[in-house]
Amino acid sequence: MLTRADIGVIGGSGFYSLLDDAEEIEVATPYGPPSDVVTVGRIGSRPVAFIPRHGRDHRFPPHRIPYRANLWALRSLGVRQVLAPSAVGSLQVEHGPGAIVIPDQLIDRTSGRVQTFYDIDGAVHVSFADPYCPSGRSVAVTAARAGGWATVDGGTLVVIEGPRFSTRAESRWFAGNGWTIVGMTGFPEAILARELALCYTSLSLVTDHDAGVEAGEGVTHDEVLEFFARNVTRMRGLVAEAVQGLPSERSCPCGSALDGIKLPFELP
Repeated sequence: MLTRADIGVIGGSGFYSLLDDAEEIEVATPYGPPSDVVTVGRIGSRPVAFIPRHGRDHRFPPHRIPYRANLWALRSLGVRQVLAPSAVGSLQVEHGPGAIVIPDQLIDRTSGRVQTFYDIDGAVHVSFADPYCPSGRSVAVTAARAGGWATVDGGTLVVIEGPRFSTRAESRWFAGNGWTIVGMTGFPEAILARELALCYTSLSLVTDHDAGVEAGEGVTHDEVLEFFARNVTRMRGLVAEAVQGLPSERSCPCGSALDGIKLPFELP
C-alpha cells in the first residue's frame, strides 16, 4: 500500500481514474481536514497523491476551499511537485475554448482568503516574483504540445474571489491590462505551495471567452462544467504525461525558497 508520493495533483473529481493501485488516506493537518481524503496511487512508476480541490461532491466553492489544509496534507505525504489543472475563462480573443494555457504570472484579485502559513510568531517573507515552477512549466508545455493542444506558453492568470463571474467592465479591464486568463482557484494555492518550498504548475483549460470578450449573455456555471466534462478524459491524459515528465530530482529554485529564513515552526 502506497502512503507516500513525491508528486501531487490538485484537480476536479474527474481525475480519480488518473491513478493506478489507488488507496485513500485520511490526513490531519493543523489547518483542519483537506477538501477530501487524499488518494495515493501510481501513474506509470511515479507515486502520485490526488486531492479533489472542491471535494468529491463539489461542496467547497472557490472562496471556501481549505487551501492551507490541502497543501499541508500533500507536503506531509512527501509531495514536492504539484500540478494544478483547472478551468479558466479567456481574456483574449485569440485563445478560444480548448486551449491550454501554462501561465508564468499571476494577479491576485481575491479578498479575505488566508494566503500564508506564517501569520503568527513573526513574519516570513518569501519571494514570489515568479509564481510558477520553471521546470514544471517546461514539462507541461511540452506535454500539451505533444498531445495536440492549442498551447499558450506563458501568460497571466488573474484570480478573482468568486463565486460570481466577472462583470463585463471588470473583464474588459483585465483584458486591457494584457492579462490572459481568469479563474477562481489559482490563488492562494500558488503562494501556499511556495511557502512550503513546493514546485507548483498550473495547467489551465480555457472553457469559454470571458464576459468582456464575447457578446451574448455571458458565461454560465453550467456551460463551464459541461465543457470541462467533455474534455476531462483528454485532460487526464495531459496530466499523466506531465507527471511522467517531471524530474525525479529538483534543480529549480522552488526547493530553496525558504533557504536562510527562520521559520516559526517545523514543516512536515
